[in-house]
Amino acid sequence: MKKVLVVDDEPKIVQLARDYLVHAGFAVTTAHDGKAALAAARTDHPDLVVLDLGLPELDGLDVARALRAESSVPIVMLTGRSEESDKLVGLELGADDYITKPFSPKELVARVRAVLRRTERPRAADEIVRAGDVTLDVPRMHVIVGQRSVELTPTEFQLLTTLAREPGRVFTRAQLLDAVRGVAFESYERAIDAHVKNIRRKLEPEPAAPRYLLTVYGVGYRFAEPHE
Repeated sequence: MKKVLVVDDEPKIVQLARDYLVHAGFAVTTAHDGKAALAAARTDHPDLVVLDLGLPELDGLDVARALRAESSVPIVMLTGRSEESDKLVGLELGADDYITKPFSPKELVARVRAVLRRTERPRAADEIVRAGDVTLDVPRMHVIVGQRSVELTPTEFQLLTTLAREPGRVFTRAQLLDAVRGVAFESYERAIDAHVKNIRRKLEPEPAAPRYLLTVYGVGYRFAEPHE
C-alpha cells in the first residue's frame, strides 16, 4: 500500500484529502505545519507528499526545498495561490505537480495516482535508453552522463526519457505535458519549462548553454542528435 503524507494547516482540507485518499486505497499520514511535515517525512518515508504552500512555522516552499535536498519523493503542491510565479517557484524547487484551491478531491486522487505511476517500474525490466553519452536505466530510474550519476525526480526522469528516446524530434510543450502527466487536467505548459530548467541544472555541464536538452524557440524542446 502506497503511503501519502498530506500537509495543510486547514483541518477540513486535511480531513477531506485523507478520506478520499484512504477510500482510494492509500495509507495516509498528516501534518499541519512545515516543521511537523519535515519530521513526518523523515520518520514515515512516504511515497508521495501533498504539500500546501501556505503553512505556519515553515513555509511550504521551504519544506519543498528541504525535502528535495534530502530525497526525490514526489511532491504535489496544494495551494490557494493562483499566481503563476508561485506555481513556477514550486515546480522549479522540484515539485511534480500542483493543484489550486478550491479543488476537487477526486482530481487530487487522480493527480496523486498519475504522479505515482511515474515512479512504477515499467514492464520492460531490462530497458536501457542511450542518447550520446547519456544513459537512462528505465527500470531503476537511473541516469548516467559520461561517468557521472545524476539523480532526477520521477517527473524529470520521465520527461528526459521521452525526449531521449527520439533524439532530434521536436516535442511541443503540450506533447511533453501529456507524456509526463498521464491525465489531462488544466494545461499549464510553463510547468514543462520549469522541469526542463531543473533537468538542465543537474544534467548539463553548462546549463546556460545546453548540449543535451535544446530549446526550439516558439515550439518546445528536443534532445540533441548524436555528434550534434
